[in-house]
Amino acid sequence: MRSVDAETGKPTQSPTVTRDAPVPPTAAAPPVARPPSAAPRPSAARLAVPAGVLAAVAGAFAYVGSVDPNEPGHYPACPLLRFTGVYCPGCGGLRSAHAFVHGDWPAALQANAPAVLGYLGFAVLWTVWVVRVVRGRPVRLDLGPVHLWTLGALLLAFTVVRNLPFGGWLVP
Repeated sequence: MRSVDAETGKPTQSPTVTRDAPVPPTAAAPPVARPPSAAPRPSAARLAVPAGVLAAVAGAFAYVGSVDPNEPGHYPACPLLRFTGVYCPGCGGLRSAHAFVHGDWPAALQANAPAVLGYLGFAVLWTVWVVRVVRGRPVRLDLGPVHLWTLGALLLAFTVVRNLPFGGWLVP
């Protein structure tokens, strides 16, 4: 169907919709009212991922707490320690987790102190995550290269010191 331009009086073609052209308003259906019990709370839905992460970590700690890594045959040996005799930064991590679950803090720190710091750091970050999700704020962890290089340097220093003769107190 052809229409006439009001200003020029010339016939125009049917309008085409482009990305920049406004879309004519249409009659919208009224929103459907739901009973309050049928609609999930927004924060409850957002808590699903943090709850899943906590469940996975709790399950891993429960398993390590029930299966003693100090008894041979339950877990595979560290390949770096087995083939080179060098303790990696993760060596003693399972023993540390086992002692941590059983409340033996000195043994957990002696087995792998950075792992214990990692457990505590996870607890703090997880708590911040949940609080921000409940408040509806975005969760951001902005670690720059300086933070990552510092963490790597500390783990490298820990690894070197625990493999030197005077660092025997760090050996698991």
